Amino acid sequence: MTDGRPDLGHVETWVFDLDNTLYPADAAVMSQVDRRMTEYVMRLLDLERDAARAVQKRYWRDYGTTLNGLMSNHDVDLADFLDYVHDVDHDVLTPDPTLARHIGRLEGRRLIYTNGSLKHAETVVDRLGLNGLFDDVFDIAASDYTPKPHRESFDRFARRLAVRPARAAMFEDSARNLETAADMGFTTVLVRAAGLDRDEETAGPGDRPPHVHYAVDCLKTFLGRVTAPEPEPDEPA
Repeated sequence: MTDGRPDLGHVETWVFDLDNTLYPADAAVMSQVDRRMTEYVMRLLDLERDAARAVQKRYWRDYGTTLNGLMSNHDVDLADFLDYVHDVDHDVLTPDPTLARHIGRLEGRRLIYTNGSLKHAETVVDRLGLNGLFDDVFDIAASDYTPKPHRESFDRFARRLAVRPARAAMFEDSARNLETAADMGFTTVLVRAAGLDRDEETAGPGDRPPHVHYAVDCLKTFLGRVTAPEPEPDEPA
C-alpha cells in the first residue's frame, strides 16, 4: 500500500472471477446453482439427495469442479449440465453503478475468467450493469472444460488472451484458485465473504493465505482505492 492505496501501478490486465466476486457472496445466485448441481447429480447417478450432495462435494474437492469430476467418472452431456445448473433466477442481482464506475476507471484490459458458462457470465454482467466494461470472457468451454485451479486451465487462459501474469492482477473468492495464480506471478486479490460463515468454497472473514497479496471484504471499496485520483501536491507556502 502507498498512502492507503494498493500498489498496483504495474498492472496492465485486470482479471476477475465471476461468481461471488463481481457480486457479493450473500447474493442468492451460487446457492441456487449449488442446489441445481445436487439435483443434476441425483438425476444422473440415481442417488438420494444426501448421497448426491456428498458426490458433488467430493468431486469439487478432488477435481476442481463438480463437472470435471462427472466428466472424469461418468458419461455426462456438458452443455446439458451447464444449461441446467445455470438456469437460476438472476433477478436477485441488481445494477451496481459504483462497481461499474470503478471498473470503468481501471487502466488496461479487463477480463472475466470463470469456471461457469459464457451465457451465465453474460447474464450476470447484464444484471449488474457492467455491459461494455470487459474486453473478453474466458469461460469453462474456452478452457476445454479444464477448470481453475488446474495449471493447464490457467496456461490456456494466459496464452489465448496474451496475459502476462507479472503484469496482471487476479480477483477471486477462491483461495485455492489464487494459489495457482500466485505461482504464475499474478498479483492476487482475495475477495472474502464478509459477514458469512466460511465454507469450503468461499473465503471467509479473516482468511489471508500466504499466497494472497491483498484480502478484501468489499470489491468495490478496494477498487475505489485503486482508482482514486492522485492527491494534489501541496501549494508552496
